[in-house]
Amino acid sequence: MKKQQGFTLIELMIVVAIIGILAAVAIPAYQNYTIRAQVSEGTSLVSGVETAYAETYAATGNSALGSVSGNGDLGITSSIQGTYVSEVSMTAPGEIDVYYGGSAVNQAINGSNISFFAYKSQNGDITWVCNDGTSAQNALKNTNLTAINTVAKNPANPMPNNSYLPVICR
Repeated sequence: MKKQQGFTLIELMIVVAIIGILAAVAIPAYQNYTIRAQVSEGTSLVSGVETAYAETYAATGNSALGSVSGNGDLGITSSIQGTYVSEVSMTAPGEIDVYYGGSAVNQAINGSNISFFAYKSQNGDITWVCNDGTSAQNALKNTNLTAINTVAKNPANPMPNNSYLPVICR
């Protein structure tokens, strides 16, 4: 007579419990990862505006750039958008705002924004600080960087969770 072999109910319940525990840990970590990936699109899109501003500043020596009404004053397209970013624009001389919307999967970042602020060194190089950039502000205290027109501050609609921000913005 052949003995039947298989898994017992207890063994199957233990496997299901282990899978449940792994899913409970992995799903929030994955969601946080996808949000941070979507937010990082803004920092890559803002680089074009930063470069245009730095080149214009280097060429003219003028930080105000007249009355800045947007990207057009820098000679670049007025509409910079991405998949998760609804707009990137210079809202004031030395201040660039990145607005999130578009196809952002997580509603936590829709409607929020990140602001970048221009600082200059003694030799005229431009450095950008994101948001109030607490760690960046502490680093600036130990350097000879000065704000061009505005001082870094929190944006109007900040990210709901600082862990979503790029490292330079924390």
